[in-house]
Amino acid sequence: MKIAVLTKAIPSYESLIRIDTSSKWIDDSLVNYVVNESDAYALEEALKIKESLADDSEVVVVSMGSEDKCSKIIKDGLAKGADRAILIDSQEKISDPLSIATLISDCIKDEQFDLVFSGLQSDDLGSGQVGVLLGEKLKMSTATLAIETQIQPSAIRVKRELESGWFQWLTIPLPASISIQSGINNPRYPSLKGIMGARNKEVAKHNSNQFSNNQLQSMVELYIPSNEKQAEKIEGDSKSVASRILEILKNDLRVIQ
Repeated sequence: MKIAVLTKAIPSYESLIRIDTSSKWIDDSLVNYVVNESDAYALEEALKIKESLADDSEVVVVSMGSEDKCSKIIKDGLAKGADRAILIDSQEKISDPLSIATLISDCIKDEQFDLVFSGLQSDDLGSGQVGVLLGEKLKMSTATLAIETQIQPSAIRVKRELESGWFQWLTIPLPASISIQSGINNPRYPSLKGIMGARNKEVAKHNSNQFSNNQLQSMVELYIPSNEKQAEKIEGDSKSVASRILEILKNDLRVIQ
């Protein structure tokens, strides 16, 4: 079993986010990049499948972005137990999910993976489309919102989370691209042995310029949400005060209908 796991470097929640006016993007000099949360669950699920099989299974971490941003999360994946990594070195800020899926597809199509795991969505852009688009590009069966997986001969059984508390079990043939929901498992921490061993594991580097990249959508500009505080003093009798509070809850805050 050969499993690829897509991992993305995103700004940590503790980072100070500022917009570089010249590039109209995040000022990278102030940002600490960490692995996308749902991608950590995808990696753990791949490692669990590998450990449950008796054959010589392989888990490969695949990441796209500049080397300085991705090196930390790649090392983390290798330290946790991934066998090797593929870095698609891209200095360009790509936000189009189809372009991202196309670049990754062009890079890994010759690998002939049985499974491609990705996090359900990234915590920065949150499109949730790359896993599905990649499956289509690689002519794989696809499933999203996976909260449980079971490997079968030439197939994978997936439990999907639907709306309103409903779930769906489905069996799809391999090869398959699966988007993993956060909370499916408990991601492990790298061991000291794993950290030391990660230094000797292969990291294959590809330049995104090798592949075609025609973005069909782009991020025009980013804005930091304004942080404004305001207070309103409500005066009058109890009926008028209650009426005004109800109006605020319905029309301004929209917490009731």
